[in-house]
Amino acid sequence: MDKLKVTPPPHLHSGDQIRFVMRDVLVALIPACLAAIYFFGWRALLMLAVGTGSAVFWEWLLVSKEKKTIGDLSAAVTGMLLTLVLPPSLPLWLIPIGTLIAIGLGKLIFGGLGYNPFNPALIGRAALMASWPAAMTSWFWPKGASLPLENFNALTTATPLVLAKYRGFQVGYSQLFWGNVAGSLGETSAFAILLGAAYLIIKRRIDLRIPLSYLATVFILMAIWGRDPVFHLLAGGLLLGAFFMATDYVTTPVTPRGRIVFGIGCGILTVLIRLFGGYPEGVNYSILLMNALSPLLERWTMPVPGRRSSRA
Repeated sequence: MDKLKVTPPPHLHSGDQIRFVMRDVLVALIPACLAAIYFFGWRALLMLAVGTGSAVFWEWLLVSKEKKTIGDLSAAVTGMLLTLVLPPSLPLWLIPIGTLIAIGLGKLIFGGLGYNPFNPALIGRAALMASWPAAMTSWFWPKGASLPLENFNALTTATPLVLAKYRGFQVGYSQLFWGNVAGSLGETSAFAILLGAAYLIIKRRIDLRIPLSYLATVFILMAIWGRDPVFHLLAGGLLLGAFFMATDYVTTPVTPRGRIVFGIGCGILTVLIRLFGGYPEGVNYSILLMNALSPLLERWTMPVPGRRSSRA
């Protein structure tokens, strides 16, 4: 009789486990972590240790013994991602608060991994930004950064996006690509982020529909508005957000068309916030807003069984 037993789909398993996927994400983040340590010193390493360790601790503490999930490495990924989008001067005691919010309110309160509607790391960052805005907007440039003398005082406390929006000063592509600029720990080096993204692409851990549509939308709209599109691709947290945040399996649509619309929506919101909002970045809130629309995008773009395609 067991042979006739009917079980719900899916009936095939790829052999992948959450632990293996999260392990690959952690590996992909290593270049960004090394770049952060290189440019911002050993304090960056301490921040990464506190962020990753506290996230794992909170999940261990808040989940019952029967359902311990720290072994799937998702908490470690959340802690590391959150730390990489924090300014290097942030007081260490704020990091565990951010990871508690990310794990507790961004993930576990909805039922744990697979049920959270928003990216937990971005929830943690948004909460810190709303509660401690001064600490979250305090920056410094790496030692040895190439700074024009006449703009030195302004540059040492501002990111490239702040300088471009409020002072009309644009940092060169080379500095943005290699990462010798002010910014959050893991967003300054485009090279390190792209290196990690290449690893995820090779391992087939991310779908390129979201990051490509996201980046293309920002590029096109910035060009239309007469802004330097290459600068806006390299500056700020756009690359990190496009490849590591917007591609989250749980909080993004599962349909191919839905993912493209999701990426376009993130791009439009990012451009609007950067150009017309009071905040020079925009990636964090853009992805969170589109996370809220993911269920609708899935419903609107889900193929209808039996309906023939217009191309048929």
